[in-house]
Amino acid sequence: MESKPYVTQLSFEFEGEPRIAYRVADTRISLDSVIVNWLNGESPESIVENFYTLTLESVYGALAYYLANREEIDEYLRQSNVEFEMLRQKSWEDMRINRPQLYQKLTAAKQERLKAAA
Repeated sequence: MESKPYVTQLSFEFEGEPRIAYRVADTRISLDSVIVNWLNGESPESIVENFYTLTLESVYGALAYYLANREEIDEYLRQSNVEFEMLRQKSWEDMRINRPQLYQKLTAAKQERLKAAA
């Protein structure tokens, strides 16, 4: 019997630095998407409904891969979150400098949303 790959690892460069990314095999769906949904309480069936290119088999395979490599994937997810937050802050700062009117509108809308939620 031949084992099936459920997750693929991609290597690429971003801003001159080597990076990796995990995808559910034969799809463009990130492993992150499956794992984060599952950790947030979504069932495998629900995850399949959210991502039409996934099958129940591929979701269970991705979850098995995660559970077998939990420390490595958790570190990957932590690092991805740190990098995302840095890019988000840089983008926000770039907008503040290069598009001050848009920045002011978005900041005002955010403050209004926070007031309404309080």
